[in-house]
Formats: sequence, structure tokens, C-alpha cells
Amino acid sequence: MDQYTKGDTGTILFNISAVERETGLSKDTLRVWERRYDFPSPVRDDNGDRAYTTEQISKLRLIKRLLDQGHRPGKIIGLDDERLERLVSEPAGDQPPRQDIAVYIHLVRSHQALELRRHLTQAMARQGLQRFVTDTVGPLTQAVGEAWMRGEIAVFEEHLFTELMEGLLRNAITALQPQGKAPRVLLTSLPNEQHNLGLLMVEAILTVESAPCIALGTETPVTEIAQAAKAHRTDIVALSFSGAYPETKAIEGLRELRTLLPEPFLLCAGGAGVGRIRRRLNGIELITGLDKMCELVRQWRAEHSSY
Repeated sequence: MDQYTKGDTGTILFNISAVERETGLSKDTLRVWERRYDFPSPVRDDNGDRAYTTEQISKLRLIKRLLDQGHRPGKIIGLDDERLERLVSEPAGDQPPRQDIAVYIHLVRSHQALELRRHLTQAMARQGLQRFVTDTVGPLTQAVGEAWMRGEIAVFEEHLFTELMEGLLRNAITALQPQGKAPRVLLTSLPNEQHNLGLLMVEAILTVESAPCIALGTETPVTEIAQAAKAHRTDIVALSFSGAYPETKAIEGLRELRTLLPEPFLLCAGGAGVGRIRRRLNGIELITGLDKMCELVRQWRAEHSSY
């Protein structure tokens, strides 16, 4: 099916895969909300598949923004668009918005790529790579994503920002020349997870920790991940999941990979998508922040003091 079809009245309708890409909400979430809250309430196309209007997508973007702020689905899904917009515009807390983040967002929106690169390079020099990743890249990436969800940043602007940031991090990682102390960490994502910036952020902070990384890039099949982990004699396998990755697929992939990896291998997962996993997964560490990944490496070293 195409990304969108037209209804009988000429209305543009989007299929569920397109809605997942446009909103960052997984297909599983959309189906659960449909059953539990009667929203979204898609029509059916000629093939009997779900189809959504642009109005529903706009409301879903508002809801996703509020979920990221900590609101619960059951409290906000039934609200009308006007009330949702008011909630989005309300301050999330007592802390004022960071001035540097606002400057970066302005540079993205005004297409000043060279100026943005200069500002970010200066910030990295001031903060050091590890603090730059945790204190600037992380919050800025989230802010860019939220601005895109609100329609304030175009897709091409978000793509340009991502490419620029990935280039900065790759150059910084190459320049560091890590010492190569254990543990060795394999970094990748499962099929259909194309976001690479999160993996680069982890690689950058672990490079500062002198933990050598085997970076496979994105979308590696589970069996290939297991083979690569054994071939490179890695100690930790770390996967990244964006907020748009379906929760059930993430859990299935992690569990399958756990069965393929011998017990000494430590398997962990991080990224925005991990925040939706509420259940405990045996033999799998769920990492909720970049600083937690550093703690995991330090803990591994404490438990393997002979390295």
C-alpha cells in the first residue's frame, strides 16, 4: 500500500506505517489506544486496512509530545485539540528553556548550517566530548525531535541536523585514539531501526571511557549480531531503539538475541524506545540514559578486575 490514499470525498488518508513514521508512535500503541480509548478511530481502505486522516495525525503528534513530558495516555487522549495545545505550551517545570538549545534550534530553522557547526564545535571544545554528548547532544536531539513533532522543523531540516551531528561525533571519535581497555562493546540496531545518531552518542562516551567499540551501523539481523559478537570477542552487546520502534518487536528481538548469546555476554538496550518497556527482561539490561551506559562499563570493570 502507498503511504497515503484518498477517501471517497478526496480526503487524504495515511496507512498505519506512515502514521508510525509521522508521529513516533508504534503500530502496537496505535492499535491498543484504538481498543482502549476509541482513538485514533481509523477508517478502512479498499483492502480493509486502517487509514488515518491528517487531523488524527496532528492530534497524535500533540499527544506524543505530552507523553514525552510525562503525561499519561488515559489522562490526555480524550482531550480536544485546543486543550492539548494549551498543555503543550504550558511550562514543563520551573526551569526556563536553555538559551543555547534555543540558539541551536534557531540555526537549524534558519538554515545556517556552517554557523550551527561552528557553535557546536565550540561547545564540544568547552565541555569535552563526554559532557558534550550528555549535556548538549542529548537534549538538543530531543528538542529537535519535539520541534519536528510540533511541525516547527521540516523533515529536511531534521535530516540536515542529524547528518551534521553525526559528522561531528565521528570526527571526534576518530581523533581520540582510545587505549582499548576492556570491555569491548558491539553497537548496532535491529532491522527497521535506521536511527544511527544514538549509537554514535554511545560510541563517543565509551571512547572517552577507553572502551573499544565495534560499530556495525544500523539494521543488523539478530543472527548476524550474535555472530559478530563472537567473532570480535566482545563483552557487551548494546542495541539502540528510537521512540518509533515497536515495543513488541524490540522485546522479541532482544529475547531472541539473548538465546543466541552465551551467558558471559552482557546484553543491553537503550534509547527512547526502551522507556516504553515496563516489564523486566531476564538477562537484558535496559539503559535509561547515556550516563547509565558509562556506569555499566565501570561496573563491568569492577566485576572483572583482572582485565
